[in-house]
Amino acid sequence: MASLPRLAILLSTYNGEEFLDEQLDSILDQSVKDIVIVVRDDGSSDETTAVLARYEKKYSEKFCLLPSDNQNLGAKGSFACLMRYVLENKQALGLDRAYMMFADQDDIWVPQKAEYEFQRLLQIERRESSLIPALVHSDLEVIDRHGKCIAESFIAYQGLKIDRGDLVNLALSNLVTGCTAVINEELANKALPIPNDAIMHDWWLAVTAAAFGAREYIDQPLVRYRQHDANAIGAQQFKPALTVAGGLWAKIKAYEVNPHLSDVAVQARAIRATYGGALNTRQRTGLLLAGFLGLRLGLLQNLLFRLVRSF
Repeated sequence: MASLPRLAILLSTYNGEEFLDEQLDSILDQSVKDIVIVVRDDGSSDETTAVLARYEKKYSEKFCLLPSDNQNLGAKGSFACLMRYVLENKQALGLDRAYMMFADQDDIWVPQKAEYEFQRLLQIERRESSLIPALVHSDLEVIDRHGKCIAESFIAYQGLKIDRGDLVNLALSNLVTGCTAVINEELANKALPIPNDAIMHDWWLAVTAAAFGAREYIDQPLVRYRQHDANAIGAQQFKPALTVAGGLWAKIKAYEVNPHLSDVAVQARAIRATYGGALNTRQRTGLLLAGFLGLRLGLLQNLLFRLVRSF
């Protein structure tokens, strides 16, 4: 393997003592060895900080544990804080450029995960430009709390259409799972600060890359994604829509309002407000329509969703 630049791996923890050792060991066992794990605890009340202190003491050259501020920012806020820290402390972290990879506290990385994704990111920079915002992500294997396989492909399990990766479609449905993602410095700079109305940090990074740079997908499960009760988001199995029998009124009533689309609408408005001046007419129009997905009538919400999907 050719020599790679030093890589920052960002980890936010919260009451994660049960699986944290296994995740940290899988990161330290990566084929890419020139790494620094930058960790922020988000206010844990269990033994998570003790686990982190133990690893920091044993692997001091590979760990940077941010001082506790006793704030609970949530996943989005905590990872945004970590990104800002890396950008502002590149020299202290031994980074020439701020390449960042994200890790959850309860997953398991396959040994070549960092290598495959980082190599692909560097290929994008060589092919396109090192100045464009770029993101690479992969599929995942879904496992239960005991490590037993639930689904070999997270993408198939959730019924995601990976080819729907343009900005407007990404505004409707996120394709990027943060724990599989690696980004370059340009994307971090472009995406920060993450607006309060963004749903999650990985979703905001995905739409930013789609709008201004490159997003590439590796069709291989490089993370064993642990599904359990304490997940911040969690994987939900895709279920095809049922055909509704009966007259028009029965069909109208059958379309229930999807409350998640209200959050999508708020985020779409945030994307348009933040980036609208740099977007093309199609993108601005699609985001404008997506901003109305908070409609409280299920049928209209469904029709509008399908209309925006067609953009």
